[in-house]
Amino acid sequence: MAKSTVVFDACVLYPAPVRDLLIGLATTGLFRARWTEHIHDEWVRNLLANRPDLTCSQLQRTKALMNRAVPDCLVEGYEHLIESLDLPDQDDRHVLAAAIRSHADLIVTFNERDFPPNILHKFSLSTEHPDDFVMGLIEMNRGAVATVVRNQRARLKNPPKSVVAFLDTLRNQRLDKTALALQEMDDRL
Repeated sequence: MAKSTVVFDACVLYPAPVRDLLIGLATTGLFRARWTEHIHDEWVRNLLANRPDLTCSQLQRTKALMNRAVPDCLVEGYEHLIESLDLPDQDDRHVLAAAIRSHADLIVTFNERDFPPNILHKFSLSTEHPDDFVMGLIEMNRGAVATVVRNQRARLKNPPKSVVAFLDTLRNQRLDKTALALQEMDDRL
């Protein structure tokens, strides 16, 4: 089976716990993750507006680490497609354009309603909520997902998180099904 190509919308990169989980999963080779500088700019801009405790340089470092962790993640040359696309929120056209340019199969987003299926179908695309996306990866390779989660938890030192606290964080990020599935393999986390 061929690997899927997935474009991450800015809304799934905005919350650190979801971003860290998705980037970790992208390093497993189970799928190809893609995003653009425009997507980076969107999540960074919104995070800086809502979190005065963060600095631009901190988030630039995060961007650089993401780009380094996932080879060939940045989509380029999609800009000419934007004007020809029509979505309920015109500000989301750049995400669709990047998905088209990268021959993606899927856009992972919390905002599925912003990408109507009748429009995406024309481009052989669909959307998936990050909870459903991660669940699909769990079904594909539980061991790889458990390793990513274990490593993510190990990096959390200020403060460290127990398995229960980590799963609560995922639930707070609307990853309820994922948290429940991971709870069943808590001895591996």
